[in-house]
Amino acid sequence: MIDKLYNNADSFSMAFDEEWEKIKCKDKSKKIKKVIELLSEHPFVISNPEMAEKIANFRINLLGKF
Repeated sequence: MIDKLYNNADSFSMAFDEEWEKIKCKDKSKKIKKVIELLSEHPFVISNPEMAEKIANFRINLLGKF
């Protein structure tokens, strides 16, 4: 994982992308939840879990990662 984590969407997005590539799952919603669980100690997830989930969904749909 990235050495420094910041309480912002960019830091969360970079960490999310890194973890996303490691998880093998065919269900998009389950995979997103699993990645967010793995990042549960990320400052952005702690301070704004709802927004973290919205950003995760946006990134997956925008970047066609599924």
